[in-house]
Amino acid sequence: MPGAKKLKLISCSRQASSCSINHAAGESTFSSYKLLFALFVCIMFTSGSGSETEVTWEDQQNINKFGRLNNRYHELEDEIKIAKEANENFEDASNELILTDEEVVRFQIGEVFAHVPKDEVETRIEQMQETTAKHLEKLNEEKESILAQMAELKKLLYAKFKESINLEED
Repeated sequence: MPGAKKLKLISCSRQASSCSINHAAGESTFSSYKLLFALFVCIMFTSGSGSETEVTWEDQQNINKFGRLNNRYHELEDEIKIAKEANENFEDASNELILTDEEVVRFQIGEVFAHVPKDEVETRIEQMQETTAKHLEKLNEEKESILAQMAELKKLLYAKFKESINLEED
């Protein structure tokens, strides 16, 4: 997940009710779980009013689920970006094919360029565009589903922990 933005989670201080742990981009998933555990410990020590808030097993599961959904959300954003670029490349290739006068063109199959009739290349490019468009649609649907789940978890967690938890991104 290079370049993926991570959550800015909060840590705790027994003397203060404010908290901070910054999760740097590019850290491993294992580090994400360490941060979630730190958040769990923080919530146990402090709450917005300075009094202790009990963190149940269910709360911890919701925090963990939110973290996993956030990671998947960023993976999906990267996959969507790649799919859009691929679709644009197919469109450019299709436009270039229209402009060419040759009946046989070089078409890359794996790492090899093969001489393929222009009509067959047009068909293959159209098929690849359709496949990519369907894949892009599925990715966007999954992204919307994840956003809805994250919103529900935010509502639950903020209702219980108020300002003791920060699930917003920088």
